[in-house]
Amino acid sequence: MSATIDTTSPAPAASDNRAPRWLRRLFLANLIAQMAIVVTGGIVRLTGSGLGCPTWPECVEGSYVPTSRQEEAWHKYVEFGNRLLTFVLALLAVAALVAALSWWRRSRREGLPGRGAVVALGAIPLIGTVIQAVLGGITVLTGLNPWAVAGHFLVSILIIAGCTVLVVRAGEPGDEPVTPLVSAPIRWLGRALVAVTFVVVVLGVVVTGSGPHSGDADTEARFGVDPRTVSWLHADSVLLFLGLTVGMIVALHVSHGPSRARTAAWWLLGVALAQGFVGYTQYFTGLPWVLVAIHMLGATVVWVAVLVLLLRLRSRGAVAVAA
Repeated sequence: MSATIDTTSPAPAASDNRAPRWLRRLFLANLIAQMAIVVTGGIVRLTGSGLGCPTWPECVEGSYVPTSRQEEAWHKYVEFGNRLLTFVLALLAVAALVAALSWWRRSRREGLPGRGAVVALGAIPLIGTVIQAVLGGITVLTGLNPWAVAGHFLVSILIIAGCTVLVVRAGEPGDEPVTPLVSAPIRWLGRALVAVTFVVVVLGVVVTGSGPHSGDADTEARFGVDPRTVSWLHADSVLLFLGLTVGMIVALHVSHGPSRARTAAWWLLGVALAQGFVGYTQYFTGLPWVLVAIHMLGATVVWVAVLVLLLRLRSRGAVAVAA
């Protein structure tokens, strides 16, 4: 007597434990807000408003809000506006963590596996916002020391990375198993692309810190490097980044990689080329602050795009198994 397999019956459905859509949107709002504060922080620096509120946590001695007796003119409102955005970030971060914990508890009550990793990632916006508030105070109290300013920006880049992973992981059906969708060399190429992108961002921070935008109209606080030299180093790192991006596109198409990864790679190339155009334009037009602010926004978009590409090279969650 032999067993038979019914090949006409449908394959068992994969377990889908994605975060609810409303929760994923809340995570996305945290990511967008973290990108926005990079831009508003850049505007503070680019308009020379870094010491518009010369004390911290107060704006001026004896007041948490700008006062008419301050000598900082309109700069105080620019700096104070950036500080207010920190409170918006804090509210979004608390809401994301509380909502993630609530979803986890409800999942466990319903007998579903709790997505503990997503809950842990959900704490990143809140922890990051607290760290940034402290770093912001140090930056003001040290008179816009260029190292403090650079650290402030780079911590934002790390928070944005955590928020990007949070958004992607929340939209996946589960945490295990982790299934590579491309070969090992392509995965290593993706990691190298992320590393080079981080170097590009760091060099971009040094370029800004060595140029005319010190952060305050009366403060000369810059890195002691030649702006022209570090600008060309930054440009060289961008060329390496572009080469790796093109290589990734070719590798994904030749190996018939997943369509989502190919789409992510093309998006990365598109935003990178736009970012490069803005970068060269700002350099040859004397670094107008509006273009520099757009370039800072572009840096966050490129950073998110390269991380999404890396995460698209694998899948997480239960996989349907054919009968």
